[in-house]
Amino acid sequence: MTERRIIVDHVLFVVGDLDASRRLYTAALAPLGYVELHVQEDGVHYGVDGLDDFAIYRGEPVTTAAHVAFEADDRAAVDVFFAMAIANGATVRGEPGVWVQYSDRYYGAYVNDLHGNNVEAVWHAPEAVRDAPIHRGVP
Repeated sequence: MTERRIIVDHVLFVVGDLDASRRLYTAALAPLGYVELHVQEDGVHYGVDGLDDFAIYRGEPVTTAAHVAFEADDRAAVDVFFAMAIANGATVRGEPGVWVQYSDRYYGAYVNDLHGNNVEAVWHAPEAVRDAPIHRGVP
C-alpha cells in the first residue's frame, strides 16, 4: 500500500467578511476535528494539535475559485460537515455520497463557500460504500 505524505503544508483563503466566513468554517470544520487555533483581528487559523493547516484572512482580492478538500474520519463526519456548512451560509455543490469517478470508496460532500470556493470533506472508506447515493461527474 502506498504511504501517503503531506505535500501542502497549509492553505489560506482571503475573505471579504471575516465574521461570516469564520462562522461558516468554524461550524463546518468542527465535525472534521479542526478547531480555531489562533484568532487575530484580521484572520483565523484552523487545525489540530497546534498544526494550523488552514486559515482565512480578511483582505482583497478575495479567493474565489479555489478547491480544498478536508479529510474526514468517517462518513458521519462528512454528513455533518455538509449540514453545518449549509446551515452557515454555504451553498450546495455536491451532496454527500460516493463519487465513483474517483473510486467506490470515495465518500464526499462539496459546498461553495461565501465566495464560491469549492470546499469538500472526504472519507476514504476501507472498502466500497454500498448504501449511499452514487454521484458521477465533477462537482
